[in-house]
Amino acid sequence: MRSLLWVLAMLLAPLAGALLYVLVACALMVWPAHRTPPDAPIEVQAWVLSNGVHTDLVFPLRDHGVDWRTLFPPQHLRAPPADAEFIGIGWGDREFYLHTPTWADLTAKRALGAALGRNSALLHVSYLRRADLAASAYRLPLTAAQYQTLRAYVQAALPDGQAQPVPGAHYGRHDAFYEATGRYNLFETCNAWTGRGLRQAGIPVSPWTPFDFNVVWRLESGRP
Repeated sequence: MRSLLWVLAMLLAPLAGALLYVLVACALMVWPAHRTPPDAPIEVQAWVLSNGVHTDLVFPLRDHGVDWRTLFPPQHLRAPPADAEFIGIGWGDREFYLHTPTWADLTAKRALGAALGRNSALLHVSYLRRADLAASAYRLPLTAAQYQTLRAYVQAALPDGQAQPVPGAHYGRHDAFYEATGRYNLFETCNAWTGRGLRQAGIPVSPWTPFDFNVVWRLESGRP
């Protein structure tokens, strides 16, 4: 009987752990990292883009003295669209990014490796057209100071602040991958990276954002 109970406990432990993980993430949404509303006017309309699992920060390609093309040059992409108006930037696990372009490519080994932090991280950068933000976009109005904070946050994710493209790594014609600092793990997810940037910029968001809904819950959905 004891052996049966021990086996049952071992089988249920991962399920209990996963449930606790989700419950904590949901509970923390009620207590956002509060910030005093900025006195400065809103000057930059940025966005958070979500595919239901992963979030990207999205900024105007050129605005308020920031030209993202100087950090992530168009020549790093296969064929950047001539009508690109925005740049999307996300952080994530290297192996997951490079070898799981679709959910059909997901394997248990890759998922476990990402959860345990076995791999280094990458930034995924895309030049986006207005139509690319037609769905699953959330408004992120920023003051000039908040925008500069997020710009610095993105650059700090690059080794020595320099964009080092991964040769031949692309999902399509409009994107590129770059070496990044940190390691993805169960608690340091792609969405946790996005949420930390928002908190540093003084935007109310959950203290921990492992899921996309933690990031966008307090943002207004919309489109350019």
